[in-house]
Amino acid sequence: MIRVLLADDQAMVRGALATVLGLESDIEVVAQVGSGEEVVPAAKETAPDVALLDVQMPGKDGLTAAAELHAAVPACRIIVCTTFGRPGYLARAMAAGAAGFVVKDSPPEQLVEAVRRVSAGLRVVDPALAAESLATGPSPLTAREHDVLLAARDGGTVADVAKRLHLSEGTVRNHLSAAIGKTGARTRAEAVRLAEENGWL
Repeated sequence: MIRVLLADDQAMVRGALATVLGLESDIEVVAQVGSGEEVVPAAKETAPDVALLDVQMPGKDGLTAAAELHAAVPACRIIVCTTFGRPGYLARAMAAGAAGFVVKDSPPEQLVEAVRRVSAGLRVVDPALAAESLATGPSPLTAREHDVLLAARDGGTVADVAKRLHLSEGTVRNHLSAAIGKTGARTRAEAVRLAEENGWL
């Protein structure tokens, strides 16, 4: 029996996934959570073989939760399941220790097969996304440029970003300028949008 943990902030999606997986005689959904913060505690309590994690959840996102789960419960294999098939998400998911990456509009039987394959020790990646990820390449942003762009996402001023990250305003301007150049954007807002579309944020 393959024991599965589901993490998705949308109750309807979570319920649908649980129903689809529950129809299989060799799969049992042992835990369902609605946030990234709940993933590790639930996994420690229920000892799942496979965790199916959504990327975008409020608070701690699925990629952060994946890295924490991989460190805390290494025996649990991770599949990242997302609505947004962004190439940067794939690279970040694999770096976080995920063994699978599927998009939510995949046919149900494909998801079931992904759970079985990952449980058996294999890797499963959406082929179209894998090709796009190779074509796009890794994120060009440094860790600090990533943090500054992320902090600037809500439209705060340079002073706001500097205060939040404990940096000087000049340092923030330099990082923003570098990020704008690397994303090929003309403005800070466009740099944020392009980085999000590529899954780099």
